[in-house]
Amino acid sequence: MTKAQQIPASDDAWESGQLGREEQFVKRADDNIEPAIDDALELQLISIRLPKSLIEDFKFIATLSGIGYQPLMRQILTRFADCEKKRILRERAAEIAEKRKKDSEKAQAPEPKQRRAA
Repeated sequence: MTKAQQIPASDDAWESGQLGREEQFVKRADDNIEPAIDDALELQLISIRLPKSLIEDFKFIATLSGIGYQPLMRQILTRFADCEKKRILRERAAEIAEKRKKDSEKAQAPEPKQRRAA
């Protein structure tokens, strides 16, 4: 008796079909698995209308990057949100620093002498 050859799991082995594509090995996932995966990954399904040309651009870029277009869109939106939060926080910090500087300068300035009525 010979042992079955074990194929190391990898994206390439999966994509090439080395790990199997035969229908006899296919099993339908339970209906409750998708919500469980979404919960575990903290994903929420949304609906958004985008221009077809934009979706085609995402698909093209995703193909060149070797990933699906939806994960690419998640990455892009995440990067944008992170950068925007940082930009907003930097602007707010600069406003606070400027206000503190003005308040400090005001506190250090000598008070003008008041003239006495003659």
